Amino acid sequence: MRADRLVSLVLLLRQRGRLTADTLAGELGVSTRTVLRDIEALSASGVPVYAERGRHGGFALLPGFRTELTGLNHDEALALLTAGSGRGEQVFGLGSALAAAMRKVVDALPERHRAVTSDAARRFLVDPESDLLSRRLVTEDVPESAMVEVRRAVLAGHKLRIHYAATDQTPQWRTVDPIGLVTVRDRGYLLATRSGEDRTYRLSRISAAEELPEAAERPSRVDLDRIWRDRSARFLSGSDHITVRVRVNPARREELLDTALAVRAEEPAADGWPRLELTFQDSRHAEWALWQLGTDAEALSPQSLRTSLRNRATAVADHYGEPS
Repeated sequence: MRADRLVSLVLLLRQRGRLTADTLAGELGVSTRTVLRDIEALSASGVPVYAERGRHGGFALLPGFRTELTGLNHDEALALLTAGSGRGEQVFGLGSALAAAMRKVVDALPERHRAVTSDAARRFLVDPESDLLSRRLVTEDVPESAMVEVRRAVLAGHKLRIHYAATDQTPQWRTVDPIGLVTVRDRGYLLATRSGEDRTYRLSRISAAEELPEAAERPSRVDLDRIWRDRSARFLSGSDHITVRVRVNPARREELLDTALAVRAEEPAADGWPRLELTFQDSRHAEWALWQLGTDAEALSPQSLRTSLRNRATAVADHYGEPS
């Protein structure tokens, strides 16, 4: 851990010039005292870092010093920097690691490409925190200690104990064989097996985890994309799920899609309101989702859903009575 921090400290000074101990501490997520100890260690190992006193002082490297990292061209570095601007690192608890990796990517570029690539990466924005309607995207929180244990078990191929709260159930400890991690719309999932049966766990429902020394029972090679497709198909075929045909105001289309489990079909219409075939968890879920949109969405089928929405609207109208 300290070796990685020392490398990050050198790269920060390389790329940004003179920085105060407080600034370095904030960037590295450590105390100022730790930064001072790291500076001493770098100096003792021959890295030409020096201190400048005074109001605008700080720490800097002697001009011309650099750590030589080669092999990345402009487009390769741009691809990494752009991918690094996404939100997957938040789901899997890799934010600090990503920040350190991005500093190394920038430093790996030839001098003539560094400024151009950094500016180009700032021209791309992947998954901002809110959409054009100012709806904030919610990233589910997972305790960092639990996420570290989950990642270790997945990568090492060890069994994993998780304290998991299934829907409407009391949290319980269970031992699983982890297969991989998946993130979809800022929701993270652990794909695993338990007693030989396929299991999918929401990371946000894991409150604690422990990597075990025993080897996990899993194949040596894995196709996560295929596994995810198979599990999604089984999930969507659940007995309680309901398929609904809807016409929706195009301005509210994305809002409706955010509430559905899946989109089975979509077709344009002469009135400009697309027709969608959507899957919801159950009839109550479908009714709730369409009620949120008011007259900007209309359930075309099944008839039972139309009847439920009409009864609900009638009850609200009766409650408020005639206008005075």
